[in-house]
Amino acid sequence: MNAWTAPAALIIEGVGSLALVGYVLAALWALLHGWNETNAARARLLIADGALTALNFKVGATLLKTLDVQTWHQIALFVALFALRTLLKRFFTWERRQLRFPAAPA
Repeated sequence: MNAWTAPAALIIEGVGSLALVGYVLAALWALLHGWNETNAARARLLIADGALTALNFKVGATLLKTLDVQTWHQIALFVALFALRTLLKRFFTWERRQLRFPAAPA
């Protein structure tokens, strides 16, 4: 890895992790203000938003790390990580949409 890509990727991943921790703390704060369905839904929405934000940073750091991918094993590992993070982002986007616009009861 280049001299600047490793520290930059580490910083980007750290920012993503800190963002997730911040969202989790905000969700806990929402739950501590009273346990009801509205606060629980708000907490779930905050967790989904935090996961999406953190995954965006993680994907960015992963893409930065590809500047030094040289073997087929490294390429396969990158593709697997990228696919997993993309699937997780799609799931959290779906979950977020379900929380923001709940389906009407039949």
